Amino acid sequence: MYDVCSHAISGKLKPEQAYLAFIDVKDLHKEVLSTLIDVLTVLDIETQAKEDEHDRERFIALLKSCVRIFPPVLLKVRMNEDTLDLIGMVSKKLYKQKFIRAKTKLFYKQEKFNLLREESEGYAKLITELGKELKVTDTPVQVSENVQALIGCFSLDPVRVVDLLLEVFECRLDREELFAPLLKYFATDREVLCQLLGFKFQNCQTSGETPDSLYSLAALLLHYRLLDIDPLYSHLKPDDVVLTSSYKQQLAEAKQSARKAIFNKPAEEESASKPDESRIYQNNQKLGLCEALLKLGNWELAKRCIELVPEFMAVSYEPIATTLCKLIHALIDPLYQRNHGLPPAVFKSAAIPMIGKDKSTVESFADLRLKVFPMLRSLGPHLSFDPVLMAKMCRLGNAFMKERKRLNCPLELEPVYFGFLALLDEVILPSLSTMEGNCCIAEEVWNLLKHLPYVHRYRLYGQWKNDTYSLHPRLIKIKAHALERARYIMKRLTKENVKPSGRQVGKISHANPGILFEYVLTQIQSYSNMIGPVADALKYLTSMSYDMLVYCIIESLANPLKERTKFDEMNISEWLQSLANFTGLVCKKYSIELGGLLQYVTNQLKAGKSFDLIILREIIQKMGGVETVDEMTDDQLSAMGGGELLRAEGGYFSQMRNTKKSSQRLKDGLMENELALPLVLLMAQQRNCVVFHEGSLVKHLKLVGKLYDQCQDTLVQYVTFLANQLSSGDYATMLPPLDQLISEYHISAEAAFSLSRPSYSHYIIQKYDELKRQDRKAKDKERDKDKEAAAALKTQRYLDAVEAVMAPVIETTKPVFAQKLWDDFSPQFYVTFWSLTMYDLHVPTSSYDREIQKMKVVLISIEDNKDMAQSKKKKEKERCIAMMDKLGDEQRKQQDHRARVMQRLTQEKDGWFYPKTTKNEMITQFLQLCVFPRCCYTASDALYCAQFMYTIHTLKTPNFSTLICYDRIFCDITYTVASCTENEASRYGRFLCAMLETVMRWHSSKDIFDKECSDYPGFVTIFRVAQTPGKQDRLDYENYRHVCHKWHFKITKALVICLESADYTQIRNALIVLTKILPHYPRVTNLGQALERRVDKIRNHEKDKRPDLYALATSYCGQLKMKSNTLIPESEFHLKEVVAVAAGKTSVKSKELLTSKKDEHSAKEVDKKSASNAAAVTGNTTVKNSAVKTAVPAAVAIKKVSDVIVTDFFSLQWP
Repeated sequence: MYDVCSHAISGKLKPEQAYLAFIDVKDLHKEVLSTLIDVLTVLDIETQAKEDEHDRERFIALLKSCVRIFPPVLLKVRMNEDTLDLIGMVSKKLYKQKFIRAKTKLFYKQEKFNLLREESEGYAKLITELGKELKVTDTPVQVSENVQALIGCFSLDPVRVVDLLLEVFECRLDREELFAPLLKYFATDREVLCQLLGFKFQNCQTSGETPDSLYSLAALLLHYRLLDIDPLYSHLKPDDVVLTSSYKQQLAEAKQSARKAIFNKPAEEESASKPDESRIYQNNQKLGLCEALLKLGNWELAKRCIELVPEFMAVSYEPIATTLCKLIHALIDPLYQRNHGLPPAVFKSAAIPMIGKDKSTVESFADLRLKVFPMLRSLGPHLSFDPVLMAKMCRLGNAFMKERKRLNCPLELEPVYFGFLALLDEVILPSLSTMEGNCCIAEEVWNLLKHLPYVHRYRLYGQWKNDTYSLHPRLIKIKAHALERARYIMKRLTKENVKPSGRQVGKISHANPGILFEYVLTQIQSYSNMIGPVADALKYLTSMSYDMLVYCIIESLANPLKERTKFDEMNISEWLQSLANFTGLVCKKYSIELGGLLQYVTNQLKAGKSFDLIILREIIQKMGGVETVDEMTDDQLSAMGGGELLRAEGGYFSQMRNTKKSSQRLKDGLMENELALPLVLLMAQQRNCVVFHEGSLVKHLKLVGKLYDQCQDTLVQYVTFLANQLSSGDYATMLPPLDQLISEYHISAEAAFSLSRPSYSHYIIQKYDELKRQDRKAKDKERDKDKEAAAALKTQRYLDAVEAVMAPVIETTKPVFAQKLWDDFSPQFYVTFWSLTMYDLHVPTSSYDREIQKMKVVLISIEDNKDMAQSKKKKEKERCIAMMDKLGDEQRKQQDHRARVMQRLTQEKDGWFYPKTTKNEMITQFLQLCVFPRCCYTASDALYCAQFMYTIHTLKTPNFSTLICYDRIFCDITYTVASCTENEASRYGRFLCAMLETVMRWHSSKDIFDKECSDYPGFVTIFRVAQTPGKQDRLDYENYRHVCHKWHFKITKALVICLESADYTQIRNALIVLTKILPHYPRVTNLGQALERRVDKIRNHEKDKRPDLYALATSYCGQLKMKSNTLIPESEFHLKEVVAVAAGKTSVKSKELLTSKKDEHSAKEVDKKSASNAAAVTGNTTVKNSAVKTAVPAAVAIKKVSDVIVTDFFSLQWP
């Protein structure tokens, strides 16, 4: 069509031809003419734009030809008035006049309706119609017909009619089912209705008070979708800018108030400056509309209103919060009726009817997440307005957690689980902070929290303590007030007022435990004397508060801003020690879940950090009653070698029976969290690498030693606790095999054997009992009356049990060490040494007697106590008598056990050492791999090493030289002492003391020496092949005294070297060793004087420099002076010259085989008298004594393979 018209305009076609073509196609489709007129309209514009008169004339001619086929109306609507004028269809002048009239009538002329002030009859009838007493049978259709009739009859203004409908509806809100359809029918324009309602709200804002009926009317209109909330919201007051600025002002004022609380501003000054926060809620139409929507039960629209104002501002208005809580009550009631978890006799709540039009309720936990959780999260911390609802939600959460656990945590319940986590984080815990010490609600919250793993709980606690309080002005002020109260209580807390102060502490902890405990822990870390009163004051806490306390302790421990060392970087900081002490005390006194705290220590060990082991040490000591043994007295150490009852009664400073419940809780915490074995392995590994990992980060060697000692002591303490608390079977099952501990877990041999030792005893006893049962079954009906044969049979069964248990251990031990080691002694000897304990070798008869005597004294005191009731007196006497009987039975049991062990050792001893082995090399390996590692492991092990060597000697073990062994131990202890930590030096001193005790007992009497040494292979000085040593091959008594003097001098020389060095570690260790061996060393006057001069010099030099060295030196000096009257001259200690004839040779002088004069100390400042005395101490001076003519073999000089045995306990057997 466009082409045809274009050809006609260009002159290629005549207008008549185009007309005929259009006539042919006009009936093909109904839209052809409309399309053609559109084409002509376009061409009209084009021809006008070209300004070509010929084309324009041809276009007009074409249009005149085609005008007959178009309807006139279509042309008048589509075509321009100028073009229509050219074709003669309209007059341009008349067209413009009609257009102006129509436009004026449409836009500028007001249609005259009957207004109320002009004619009141119609409106009066309308008001009468709407306000009359409507019947229930009246329908909206009937009323709308009557209203329409009045509008038509009296020409009433429709907008005014709608306004009257709103007025009547506001007064008769109970007939919403009638007025809502009427408004839907008459108020077709929502914008008009919104403006009418907006004018009403604005008028109320100026008058000062908005009636509740208007809020209800607006809520109903929104509910029935007659209005949209966003257009109406713009008409409400106050403006959003005012609300936002008011919220910011409240936040700033709350922060200012918190700052004042930190700086101890008086409470009255703070209250004087407190602003009036309620003014923002006065005549607040936005909040009033939100409340009305909630009363209607329309949560979606109410939620929109809440979102439009600043966060939590709407729900901080109490009417809104309480109304929303009522709605939630109604929603959850069916689910709560089934899952409240209360006994039927207690729960007597009636069903709650549903609020509003929506009658749907929550029937499952999935519905709870979808419908209720959004409402609660919008409440935030303002759920505290309804504690009952808070308790209901906690009980529902408790029921859900039980259901989830019963169904084994299905995936479909995980959204609900995480919904409860969010609810706790955003609603329940913040709401708890705003309550005034409601302990019942706190317990309800804990009943929900206790189902969560501690990881989730601690995450919630961290959010609550560190983030939640900054979200709302009210919470900021609550935090400041809680901090102020905590400060007030802590200032006045003493031992005398623990009970009333504890009640106040408990009241604060119910609502704000994190704020309270953060301040309390800060005070404890600063003032250690508050640990006891604070721990006693915590007895009024709830379970959740105790759990929060553990979290706060962990948070304080993990604070990276706190230094774990003192300013001198040589000691562990006071705050860490105080916090550890407090933690152990609190964990013992109160039932606290320990999983998180134990896991924290485990994680620190995994990270190679051992500072926090002090926490574990205090927990085990306080809860388990297991103390570190380094500070024990000799009597306690002796008791530790007895049975379990003797160890409990006489081995510790405190009574272990007071820790039964706390020990069980600690054991449960370890086993439930599967941390018992990981802690053992990690501590054993950390013990080996503490020097290398933490030593590079620590500047002073003293601190490295303390960390090593702490790790070692805690490991021993922890293993002792496990051995005491776990059954022997459980303990043995828990540990990996010995070879796996050493090769796979890279644990040193001494630690691995220490861990495995209790399991070996268990398996041996188990096998022994099994063999005895078999014997009982195999016996005939006539029992054997021979007691000796029965005892021998029992001993043999014990030996068989040992063989059955230890043989596999020996086989697995062989590949762990180099084959060259087994060339010096047998694997059986190595395993035997490491698998036995002091309990196996020695019965502490004196300790048993001492404890029995204590019980007798207690019995006498009970009998003499006239104030004690007879019933209690009888009970105490029975307890003491039973204790004495148990101790006696235990002693007899240990004696029988020791006899069996000695039989075992007697059977094994011939295969321990090989005949062709070099004695010196064998002794070196024995000391390096057995004695030194174990004697420095624990104080009990130190005594064990000395006892074991004495046992080897008394058993007359072949191929073992007691003399060489003792000589290698005493000859040069300088490097051994220098390489020890503080506690290792103490243990090494105990070992030397025990060794010296044996040496000096032999030295004290020739009869004792002859009885215990003369005929023993350990005192052979000449080893002959294929010959039995004769008397001339053994060391006699007088030469033994020479050797003892040599050993005393060697010890003196070594310790003098350490004392004269400037190194802190050497001086400290030397003083510790000297203190430990003081009962048996020094014995010679000149040696004691030499030591006294060196120690006095240290006292004077270190008095103002290193107080700890000064204290050690002063203590030793005092003890040495008390012993000075027991020292004897060298001439009484031994004879200085002895003539000896051996094998027909000429007599020779006996030398002490010590060191020459050049080995004397190099201190130039020592006076001449000291030098002469020291020279007399050396073995170069010879004094003739013709009265003694004892034959001494020339081979009495014990050959030394090496002068120094260097043992580095830090790097020994590093995997």
